[in-house]
Amino acid sequence: MQCGSLELRPTAPHEMTQAARLAIEAGATRVVAAGGDGTISAVAAAVAGTACELAVIPAGTRNHFARDHGIPGDLAQACALAASGTRVVPVDVATVNGRLFLNTSSVGVYANYVRARDRLESLCGYWAASLLATMRTLLRVRPFQVLFEADGREQEYTTPLVFVAIGERELKAPVLGGRVREGVPGLHVMVVRSRTRARLIALSLAATTRGTDAIARTAHLDSLYVHSCRVVQRHDTVAVDGEILKLPSPLEYTWRGGALRLVVPESR
Repeated sequence: MQCGSLELRPTAPHEMTQAARLAIEAGATRVVAAGGDGTISAVAAAVAGTACELAVIPAGTRNHFARDHGIPGDLAQACALAASGTRVVPVDVATVNGRLFLNTSSVGVYANYVRARDRLESLCGYWAASLLATMRTLLRVRPFQVLFEADGREQEYTTPLVFVAIGERELKAPVLGGRVREGVPGLHVMVVRSRTRARLIALSLAATTRGTDAIARTAHLDSLYVHSCRVVQRHDTVAVDGEILKLPSPLEYTWRGGALRLVVPESR
């Protein structure tokens, strides 16, 4: 079906990456992804590293990637940008065991939180599910051992959380976790050192009220910037762009600077 200068192709979620690859092989110069961060990252997996452009129509719950790059949340405006936008910028992406992601990846309590939230969301809605999942996750904290390797150094941790983000992240409320404009490129890795549930709850409250910069200056959090790293863990559960995946350990994280050509508003 044609829509202006775009051709619409209904595609099943598990076929997104392959459909985008086929479109590029057929000569498409721009591919549009309509959906949330998971859908967008699936399409970006095919587009990254090619001369093809990616346009985004935000249609998810939070739409972190679209908001981070100034793409309008209004459907009509997003469609107009996707069809006729002329400004294209290079955007960094990363991979974990070859699986591309656009925002963040983590192991430990955050992955447990996402899994619990997804199970509860159909029963009570996103926000209530998020609150209940947070409470449940903090009550079931189980630190685990990981081996972290980066830039030629190796460190073993007993931790409840390893968090990997693309680009420097804000470390203070109320924008905690948001991208820093023109921040440090690469992977921003945070490893929580605290082992007990009480300490983790205290750190969570401190991070919410004062920012993780306050606890990064203590012995409870390591915060560093790398271009690649390896995480060895005992299980295979990983959170990637808000979705839960099963990936075998070790987890190989690699930053790919400017690998994606993204259509953005002229005013961005």
